[in-house]
Amino acid sequence: MKKSTLFIITLIAITSVSYAQSTDWQLVEGKITTPWSSTIDPENPLPEYPRPQMQRKSNWVSLNGLWDYAIRKVDETPSAINDGKILVPFAAESALSGVGKTVSKENNLWYKRSFTLPKEAKGKKILLHFGAVDWRTEVHINGKSAGIHEGGFDPFSFDITSLIKGKEQELIVKVWDPTDEGFQPRGKQVNDPQSIWYTPVTGIWQTVWLEFVPETHIVSFKQTPDIDNQQLTLAILTANLQSGDVVKIAAWENDKKIAEQLVNAPFQAALKIKNPKLWSPANPFLYDLKITIERKGKVIDEVKSYFAMRKIAIQPDATGIQRILLNNEFVFQYGPLDQGWWPDGLYTAPTDEALQFDIAKTKEMGFNMIRKHIKVEPARWYFYCDSIGILVWQDMPSGDISGNRWQAQPGILSIEKGQDKIRSAQSEAVYRKEWNAITDALHNHPCIVLWIPFNEAWGQFKTGEITEWTMQKDPSRLVNSASGGSFFPVGHIVDLHQYPEPAMPHPDLFGAKQALVLGEFGGLGLPLTGHVWQEKDNWGYQSFKNEEELLKRYVQFISDLKQLIDKGLSAAVYTQTTDVEIETNGLITYDRKVVKLSEAKLWEVHQKLYK
Repeated sequence: MKKSTLFIITLIAITSVSYAQSTDWQLVEGKITTPWSSTIDPENPLPEYPRPQMQRKSNWVSLNGLWDYAIRKVDETPSAINDGKILVPFAAESALSGVGKTVSKENNLWYKRSFTLPKEAKGKKILLHFGAVDWRTEVHINGKSAGIHEGGFDPFSFDITSLIKGKEQELIVKVWDPTDEGFQPRGKQVNDPQSIWYTPVTGIWQTVWLEFVPETHIVSFKQTPDIDNQQLTLAILTANLQSGDVVKIAAWENDKKIAEQLVNAPFQAALKIKNPKLWSPANPFLYDLKITIERKGKVIDEVKSYFAMRKIAIQPDATGIQRILLNNEFVFQYGPLDQGWWPDGLYTAPTDEALQFDIAKTKEMGFNMIRKHIKVEPARWYFYCDSIGILVWQDMPSGDISGNRWQAQPGILSIEKGQDKIRSAQSEAVYRKEWNAITDALHNHPCIVLWIPFNEAWGQFKTGEITEWTMQKDPSRLVNSASGGSFFPVGHIVDLHQYPEPAMPHPDLFGAKQALVLGEFGGLGLPLTGHVWQEKDNWGYQSFKNEEELLKRYVQFISDLKQLIDKGLSAAVYTQTTDVEIETNGLITYDRKVVKLSEAKLWEVHQKLYK
């Protein structure tokens, strides 16, 4: 992929959508906002193409914008959805939605809008895509059910072709979300926000869009790099292939085609990439990829993508301590805990520029990794990490964390005695389904090098089984079974949380078979008047009055961390990228208007960790 294309793969649809939409919208007042709030176009918010890893030319339409909404009791079907306008894709509780109301498990959130299809959709299958909706979603087109989806963090789609009638189409979406009164994955949302727990997020919070595809089309594909054998393996899923149809894959290095191959059923291939340019934070090189279906020499369907050649693994060093290797070399991984919250959009960045901001600042500060903390981001966020060159540790959002129904595992030597929570069969099933969907949706992003199924024993259950399943599903990445949680001798990592000073697990823990990481530390707070969620009762794990005091303490932490690397530490995560609600321990204020410590100074300080 050309360097000039980094940050600008923003595919604007040339198709048009026609719908009646009021501009009667304004930001809910009362909280701090980011600089991007004032730049939002309510007629066309977040207009960028939402799926950079699988691009079609121009056969898509964004449905983001102002919809009608209503909040009604769960046993009530509204005669009219007319409480006002909500700005999609911002959650109902957010300021940017224009609503700013809590929904609660007692109510459903209803959405309604109409649309007409452009001429490019004629004769095509009509797919309705949702980037993410929290939590239970039921969709109706022209009064008939298109489908139901449960999950707050994974993308989903419905084929609505058979439901299309006439010129104007009616779309109704019903959402129910129990927040922390249910067992579903919900991250840090609670009904009573305080401390490290934040405002609920209900409803649509990522882009909604239509896509028009031919009857015979590419459904999805999975790509995995193998640098040792200089190849990219692909598994391609298609629909309605006819006899004689040809599936072709091709790779480009900048403008030069470097590999091409025909793929036969079951449509799995190994594309040779000779002398590959290896992807790393220092050199985030991306190759271009194209997959086509041809019939008698004519292209029936085509998708464009990209890939990177990189490898993540663990291996013992000369002293027998397991080290995390990137491309067969030890690279210390250091990055911030990234919650991904916004004071105006909650789960949703106000604009695509805002979405890039935190990542770009993280890189400027000299970090080479981000731990995406119990949240999943839109696909474009991972694209920017791929492009900029940031390693990502991906958490599974926690759920079912209340109560104390734990089953002790006797005889296990651990930092905290290994225990698994007893969850109901339904609770387990919901977790497994969404974790499977999340890992599927994010598999093709080379930036992700590590999966984290559990955080701090929050809802942690059947640790060995879940860890082994994750490792078998994706052997190309590492698995950190329980970051700072209840520890078991499973997975590739043992992960300690320690505040505020850095520390590390004992090198001999579990027979020295796992790499040692510090999954959270720091939390140094600096509240700045005018840039906080509330003016009183803010906190950090240790608070300071000015930048000079904060920097002095931070520099000492980095010096201490360097000594731990020499003793066997492979990675560390500093809390955190930005302030979040009443937490003021971010390197950047919650409104993204002040970077508390100089990017250049932090970059200089961090370099000693990589030498």
